[in-house]
Amino acid sequence: METTSLVGFWLMNILYAALIVLVGRVVVKWLVKLSRKLMVRSNLDPMLINFLSVIANAVLMLFVLIAALDQLGVDTTSMIAVLGAAGLAVGLALKDSLQNFAAGVMLVMFRPFKIGDFVDAAGVMGIVEHISIFNTIMKTGDNREVIVPNGQIYSDTITNYSARDTRRIDMSFGIGYGDDLLKAKNLLTEIVTGHEKVMADPAPVIRVSELADSSVNFDVRPWVNADDYWPVRSELIETIKLAFDENGISIPFPQMDVHLDKPEN
Repeated sequence: METTSLVGFWLMNILYAALIVLVGRVVVKWLVKLSRKLMVRSNLDPMLINFLSVIANAVLMLFVLIAALDQLGVDTTSMIAVLGAAGLAVGLALKDSLQNFAAGVMLVMFRPFKIGDFVDAAGVMGIVEHISIFNTIMKTGDNREVIVPNGQIYSDTITNYSARDTRRIDMSFGIGYGDDLLKAKNLLTEIVTGHEKVMADPAPVIRVSELADSSVNFDVRPWVNADDYWPVRSELIETIKLAFDENGISIPFPQMDVHLDKPEN
């Protein structure tokens, strides 16, 4: 009789444990689905949504399994302690990876840049091609693929050249003290304002900035669309140099005079 009762007791516990697992799976699936909908409504990155959904499903199922084992009479307190110690050990071993993961989550959530942006991050300048949880892939100007850990990016200064629709081109040109200053200024104004891709508003700034040791320096600062920055900059520099040459305006450059003493006989 006692044996029959014991068998019945264990069968009931096993049945309850199985029921906990089955019902728990349904509840976990519903909760994960609900959380995905909430994250989609919050406009989170799809990659982050998938990752967080997997983590949430694993954590919730772990609680379900612990509840089922507890129903079977297993000492879950010691199991939780073992899992906690194992988690701590894994965390210490994967400290750098976890740092990159945390930084990846922050990058995806706060979006200091997006795919296709031209950025300077962690000492690498290039176009962002892919953002993952652990690293970011960038393509440099000479077509190299650079994989940068997210931890390095988020802990350093990020310069996003694509974040604004317009950019200012900062250039400096020097002329000789003997050259016609007003003529040079008029030439600069004519060339800059005449370029089809230079914006009229904000208006370009062209002014004398410095009376240097060997030149009178001009600051030339036109505004352009961000995509036109480098082509317009190169075109303006070339056009200004040719115009100065045609109009007899010199661009001083550093020179060194070498004096040789003749040896005495």
